[in-house]
Amino acid sequence: MRQSLIPVLTIVAAIFALWYAAAVWLNAPWALDVAARGDQELSVTELVSATWSQDKPKLPAPHQVAVELYDTVIDKKITSKRSLVYHSWITLSATLLGFALGTVLGFALAIGIVYNRVMDKSVMPWVIASQTVPILAIAPMIIVVLNAMGLSGLLPKAMISMYLSFFPVVVGMVKGLRSPDAMQLDQMRTWNAGAAQEFLKLRLPSSMPYLFTSMKIAMAASLVGAIVGELPTGAVAGLGARLLAGSYYGQTIQIWSALLMAAVLAAVMVGLIGVLQRVVLKRMGMA
Repeated sequence: MRQSLIPVLTIVAAIFALWYAAAVWLNAPWALDVAARGDQELSVTELVSATWSQDKPKLPAPHQVAVELYDTVIDKKITSKRSLVYHSWITLSATLLGFALGTVLGFALAIGIVYNRVMDKSVMPWVIASQTVPILAIAPMIIVVLNAMGLSGLLPKAMISMYLSFFPVVVGMVKGLRSPDAMQLDQMRTWNAGAAQEFLKLRLPSSMPYLFTSMKIAMAASLVGAIVGELPTGAVAGLGARLLAGSYYGQTIQIWSALLMAAVLAAVMVGLIGVLQRVVLKRMGMA
């Protein structure tokens, strides 16, 4: 266990070292300019200190982001609109709804594509083509159309999340449902199994590893969709709103703290799917 942690800790240490070095490099021009206007010369130590303590740095140092995270996650009440926990829940609710809708849609399309040759030849190319449209271009259109229909709030963001999350589920499940080889399919026919029995007893169990892998990708994509969905609406709550407000006022520390919170949120959700995967596959004898 200890030996397995050494490579991970080494990579983490290298990332932090590069982060601090990049903060010095990017923030040094401002610090030097301030010193020049005050007729001061900065030593190396003073320059490094100045680049790591700016209020609005180009790149905040890791400890500045850590302080911001502590202030907005631990110190603030979760009901406060300055709490990242509050904003994370707003984004997470849209993420989970979009993920659920995307998983159901992807699962249904995959079944149709596998069992219907017409859908395989017609729907699958459109599914692939749908992902070539930039989400930043289509998100405002989805929001405008749904608002015109009287739908606002959670659902438009969830629809954008669904748009991003259904694709990996479709691709993964098509691959999974087609994973049984010809011998296994012939054996099912030898047992006089119908299409429903073939699906439930062979294709569906065989597709479970593919499904969970696809769900992990879909969850991360769904979170991205929820954040993107908050940007065109000028939302006042959610991680996207924090990113938007930070960009308006040049609060790079706020932007980075929201980004790291989103990364942690995605890691936790993907980790929970991984736990569910191990439990389900173990019970199915596929672990």
